[in-house]
Amino acid sequence: MHIAEGYLPVSHAIAWSVAAAPFVVHGVVTLSRRVAADPESKLLLGASGAFCFVLSALKIPSVTGSCSHPTGTGLGAILFRPPIMTVLGTITLVFQALLLAHGGLTTLGANVFSMAVIGPWVGYGGYLLTRRLGLLPAVFAGAFAADLVTYCVTSAQLALAFPDPQGGFAGALAKFGGVFAVTQLPLAVSEGLLTVLVVRLLRTSAAADLIRLGVLRGREKAVAS
Repeated sequence: MHIAEGYLPVSHAIAWSVAAAPFVVHGVVTLSRRVAADPESKLLLGASGAFCFVLSALKIPSVTGSCSHPTGTGLGAILFRPPIMTVLGTITLVFQALLLAHGGLTTLGANVFSMAVIGPWVGYGGYLLTRRLGLLPAVFAGAFAADLVTYCVTSAQLALAFPDPQGGFAGALAKFGGVFAVTQLPLAVSEGLLTVLVVRLLRTSAAADLIRLGVLRGREKAVAS
C-alpha cells in the first residue's frame, strides 16, 4: 500500500483512478445521508478516520516503491459500513500524500482502490462471515482481512505495472506478495488485536452508539448495558 508518487506508469495511474472514483462518489453520498440522519455519529466517524490516519502513517519500508503498515480501515468498515470507510480512507490518503509524502497524488487512485475500497469491503465480509462466533472474534477477522487484502491488491497492482521478464504477471505477483508477506502477516495480526481492544473499549464507554449502529446485537446489548 501507499505506492510512491510517480512510481506507476501514467496509464495505470489513470486506470486505477477511474476504477476508484465511483466508490468514492457513492461513499460521499452515503456519508452525507448518514450524518443528516444520525448527527450523533459524527464523533465516532471522526474517531474512525483518525484511527485510520494514525495506523496507516506507521510505515515500514518494504518493496521498492511501496511500504508496509497497518491500514486501520477495518474499524470504520465494521462501524459504518464500507462505503463510508472509503471516504474516510480517501481523506486519509490525500492528507498523507500532501503532508507526509506518504503515497502520492499520481498514485492516489491505486492506493484508494487497494486500501479504501477493497480493504473495507473484504474486511466487512470477513466480519459478517464470522459474526456468529461473537463480536470480538468477528472484529479481529474483519480487521485482519482488511489489512491483508490491501497488500494482496497492492502486489497485484505492482505486478501489473512491472511484470517479471520471465514469469510475467504471475511471477511478479509471487515476488511482490512474498516480500510483503514477511512484514504484513504480523502487522495484520497486530491490527486485528488492536481493533479488538478499541471495540472492547467502545463496548463499555459507548455502548449506546454501538447499539444504534447495529454492532451490538441481542444478548450483547444487555451485557453492555
